[in-house]
Amino acid sequence: MSAVAQARGTAVVVGVGPGLGMSMARRFGREGYRVALISRTGARHAGYVAELAGEGIEASAHAADVRDRDRLLAVLDAVSERHGGVDLVYYGPGAADAEPKPGPIEAVDAGSVRKAMEWVYPAVEVAGRVLPGMIERGAGGLLFAGGLSAVMPMPPLGALAVSSAALRNYAVTLNAALADTGVYAGTLIIGGLIERGDIHALVMSQPDRFGDVGARSLDPDEIAGVAWDMFVKRDRAEETFSAFG
Repeated sequence: MSAVAQARGTAVVVGVGPGLGMSMARRFGREGYRVALISRTGARHAGYVAELAGEGIEASAHAADVRDRDRLLAVLDAVSERHGGVDLVYYGPGAADAEPKPGPIEAVDAGSVRKAMEWVYPAVEVAGRVLPGMIERGAGGLLFAGGLSAVMPMPPLGALAVSSAALRNYAVTLNAALADTGVYAGTLIIGGLIERGDIHALVMSQPDRFGDVGARSLDPDEIAGVAWDMFVKRDRAEETFSAFG
């Protein structure tokens, strides 16, 4: 039987890139899901879809910036309508590059916090769009990627620490609320550069500026494997991945 015929449902990867996003897509695909990829630009989508197809994974790709609410929700609705619902979501959009550097926490103002929260609000929008269907079916899951400053004081990250903590709290509280529904929610707390990702490539290409990252990087395939284990076992709401010991 073909991979399409065997598909156990539809997984959406929000914020797909060559690092963790694609690792998530591969893992979900290997577990029998068809995969819908979402990122702010479609420039690399054909390559992603072809790569997954070469591994026997059915995939589609859609361009949407998570900060464009109408476009993001329209894409989710289209995917849901085409496949009869969304069964699993990974939310992991990130900045396009390593700039700008955040200001320290003592210099944070309300405006900088509002800007940092622009990455959190869409997570709530995505969850709000897909949760009713998941709860009605009594199955599904949401996985959110956040930063290490959510659980560890990192003053130089300023407003990003506030938004990271907000996303973590949302995910673990959602996990508690969904405990008896058959739907799972969890968060991946990530501290370090993710191998094959765009930021990792940028840093590696400029050792004079960023130094030697050496072992201070994380394997996206390993993170994706743990994420799948969290979704299947449902025995914890979060896992931390840190390259800083």
